[in-house]
Amino acid sequence: MFELGKTVVSEALFESHFVCDLQACKGACCVDGNAGAPVSEEERGILERIYTKVRPFLRKEGREAIEAQGPYVKGEDGDWETPLIDGNECAYVVFSGDKALCGIEAAYREGAVDWKKPLSCHLYPVRIREYTALTAVNYHQWHICDPACSLGEELKVPIYKFVREALIRKFGQAWYDELELVAARHLNQ
Repeated sequence: MFELGKTVVSEALFESHFVCDLQACKGACCVDGNAGAPVSEEERGILERIYTKVRPFLRKEGREAIEAQGPYVKGEDGDWETPLIDGNECAYVVFSGDKALCGIEAAYREGAVDWKKPLSCHLYPVRIREYTALTAVNYHQWHICDPACSLGEELKVPIYKFVREALIRKFGQAWYDELELVAARHLNQ
């Protein structure tokens, strides 16, 4: 682990490789699992604000789940997350053929909203955990992402570079620039 300001960063972000391989996994991270995507308190307000603009981009099942449960729900662990459709895929999931995609991101790409998607989705496979005095930045390894690990290894893209835009979104450009220096020092040891 490396300290960077008020964050503690796992060296796995430098040492492991990752590039989403949607052709192989079909967007399984949005479909598998037993919980929705984590959302922050700020993001709860955003989901409420943008829902009417995102609604036309969603499937009927997703709209029904959101309208019954709300644009976010409290999960079993007490944290806020996106609602699920019948305990399965995220309510914001849309499909293109056999691939799961994000309906919020589709609305963003079409210019309907100015918010890409929940930060937890944008950061994946990185997970952020807020503590009183610091923030932990860790790699969440999940077998459904094995194809992404293989592709990342083949292309030699470390995790921190794959999620660059999302890390900057969360921590800012100066923090990311410092992260790159820490990564370079670590990898050259």
